[in-house]
Amino acid sequence: MTALIRAEKLSKWYGNVLGLSDVTLDIEPGIVGLLGPNGAGKSTFMKLLTGQLKPSIGTIHIEGLPVWNNTALFSRFGFCPETDAFYEDVTGWEFLSRLLRLYGYDKAGAAARAERALGFVELLKDKDRLIRGYSRGMRQRLKLAQAIGHDPDILVLDEPLNGLDPLGKRKVIRLIKEFRDQGRTIIVSSHVLPEIEALTRSIILIHQGKILAQGDIHYIRDLIDGHPHIVAVKCDKPRQLAARLVGEPAVTDVRFEGPATVVLETRQRDRLYGLLPPLAAEGFVDIEEITSPDDNLQAVFDYLIGK
Repeated sequence: MTALIRAEKLSKWYGNVLGLSDVTLDIEPGIVGLLGPNGAGKSTFMKLLTGQLKPSIGTIHIEGLPVWNNTALFSRFGFCPETDAFYEDVTGWEFLSRLLRLYGYDKAGAAARAERALGFVELLKDKDRLIRGYSRGMRQRLKLAQAIGHDPDILVLDEPLNGLDPLGKRKVIRLIKEFRDQGRTIIVSSHVLPEIEALTRSIILIHQGKILAQGDIHYIRDLIDGHPHIVAVKCDKPRQLAARLVGEPAVTDVRFEGPATVVLETRQRDRLYGLLPPLAAEGFVDIEEITSPDDNLQAVFDYLIGK
């Protein structure tokens, strides 16, 4: 199957700052998750994809057509930026209908499309409120509404779940899946793995402007679970706990931090976590706190780079 989106040796730099480096990848229809820590190059890739930035070198094509300076393609995209860019003293309906006029719809057509898009993201009852009075979740849904109002077939969503509470995230995740069910292709970015897992099984790992891996969730999970995890246990008997665990296959290294914390390294995090509750339950040790200082994407990417 021919890729819908193809990037070849795509690079972008800002003066001496590298934003994206030699990216070559294919994106098929469906939901694709772009996963990486903040500053990884996700937004740069999305702006290159939507024609907002010109590549320094390399190309990006949609169905074989170059994106840069190809205005005929632009209406195929719906873009939801990470940062807000609203006119605060207009209503949600006014904001959306005026944007739709820029796509060439007449007044009646823009009004009808604005109503439909606001209804889809469950903002119709708030359409006459000033945007300055919208909550964070409402603002995110309004950005989604402006991205779909002109019926694009490719949605590019930059951190659409950022800053939302759990209920807000569930609503937006449901909306994104409904977009997919309508036949749209969605590229969605996040720096949080569980958010991407909730949306798709197709993931691209990006770090420092480079693509580290691309595949389904099982492949990505294997990469992530293979990196050594650090687990810090604060308890009343750190040395006794270390002596008890040092022979376990799940524990690859032990050290101490201060008088009350033992730091354990493991490549079998779930197994290690399973060992601790029984020890506490039997009264062997009184565990005050369990933390994982490197349980984040930055640690994962640092590990993958060093492999």
